[in-house]
Amino acid sequence: MNTTELKPTPLDPAAASAPHSTVKLSHVTGTIVALVVIGLVAGFIPRWRQRTALRAETLELSIPTVDIVSPTPGQAGPGLLLPGEVKPLVEAAIYARASGYVKRWLVDIGAPVTEGLLLAELDTPELNQELARTKAELGQAEASLALAKTSADRWAELLKTASVSAQEAAEKDADYKLKTATVAAAQANLHRLEELQSFARVTAPFAGTITARRIDVGDLIAAGSNKELFRLAQTRTLRVYVRVPQTIARGIAPGQSAEVTIPELPGRVFPAKVVRTSGAMAAESRTLLTELEVDNAKAELLSGSYAQVRFLDTKLEAALTLPATAVIFRAEGTQVGVVQADGTVELRAIKIGRDFGPVVEISGGVQPADRVILNPSDSLVSGATVRVAAVPQTQVTR
Repeated sequence: MNTTELKPTPLDPAAASAPHSTVKLSHVTGTIVALVVIGLVAGFIPRWRQRTALRAETLELSIPTVDIVSPTPGQAGPGLLLPGEVKPLVEAAIYARASGYVKRWLVDIGAPVTEGLLLAELDTPELNQELARTKAELGQAEASLALAKTSADRWAELLKTASVSAQEAAEKDADYKLKTATVAAAQANLHRLEELQSFARVTAPFAGTITARRIDVGDLIAAGSNKELFRLAQTRTLRVYVRVPQTIARGIAPGQSAEVTIPELPGRVFPAKVVRTSGAMAAESRTLLTELEVDNAKAELLSGSYAQVRFLDTKLEAALTLPATAVIFRAEGTQVGVVQADGTVELRAIKIGRDFGPVVEISGGVQPADRVILNPSDSLVSGATVRVAAVPQTQVTR
C-alpha cells in the first residue's frame, strides 16, 4: 500500500501579512490621533491661559487704583501769636473847668506825679469879680432876712393882742420865708463860684506820668472848650488789647496766661494775663476784643506800642486739613471723593476755611476716618469702583 507523504502547504505571503498590516495600521492611526489630540491640547492650554490672563488683566485695568489720605487736624504752633496794642491802665485828658489865662505850669512831659499834685495855675479875673459881687449880694440878702425875721416875730406877737390883722401878720411871715429862700440861693451861688475858683488850680486826679502838655504861660483857657491842658497816664500796669479771630475765640478765657513781646526788644518776654473779653464778636471784623494786663513797674514798655501776644495754654479745636490736590472744583461746588468700605466712590460737598497753599482747612463735610482720594481724575463720579493703593499717601503738613 503506497502511502502518500503529507507535506505542509506553503501560505500565501499576501494573505499571511494581511492581519499584521491591519494591526500595524491601527497602531499608527492611534498614534496619529494621540499626537493630534496632544497637539490640540498643547495648543489650547496656552491660548486658554492667555485668554484667562488677558481677561483678568482687562478686569484689573478697568478698576482704577487710587491713593488716599485721611483728614487730619491742623498742626498748632508753639502758641497763638496775634498783634496787640499797648495802652495805659488809666489815661485821662485834663481840661479846665474855669476860664482864665495860664499863670504858670509846673510839670512837663515825662514827669511822674502823685494824686493831688499841682500841675498848673490859672489867673481868673472875671471869676474873681463875680465871686466878690456874689458875696456882697449874699450880705444884702442876709441883712434883709434879719429885718424880715424881726418884723415877722413882732407881727406874730401883735396878732395875739389883735393889734394887727391876720392878713398883715401872714404877709410878714411870707416875706420872712422869701428872704430865707433868697439867702439860700445866694449861698448856693457863692459855693458854686468858690468851687469854680478852686479849679484855677489844676491838680492831678491820680498818680501817673504826664504824657502830653498842651499849654504855655499866657494861653487863654475857656471853660467847656476842647482845649486839653495835660494828658496823664498810669503806666505801672499796662493794658494790651488783642482782637482774637472767631475761629479761636472760644479758646480764650479770663485768667489765661500769655506772653507779650515787642519787636524792638528781641529776646525779651513779658508775662501777661487775660483779664476780660468783650463777650461779643465785632461784626465788621469777626474778632473778639480781648484785654490783658502786664506789669510795667520797671517802665520797660511804652504805652501806645505795637506788641505781639502769644497765648500759650489756648485749648483749640483744630480744624481738619487736606492736601489741596484732593479738592475737586466743579460747577456743583467744592467736593472731594471719599472711598466707601465696598470700594465705591462718594463725591461729597465740603466747605473750605483758610488756604495755606499745599494744605487747605476743611470746615465741614468730612470726618477724620474718611478715606479721601488724592489727585482724583476729572471723570470721577459717585458710584464708581476704585482700588486703594497698598501704601497710603502721607499728608502734607503746614
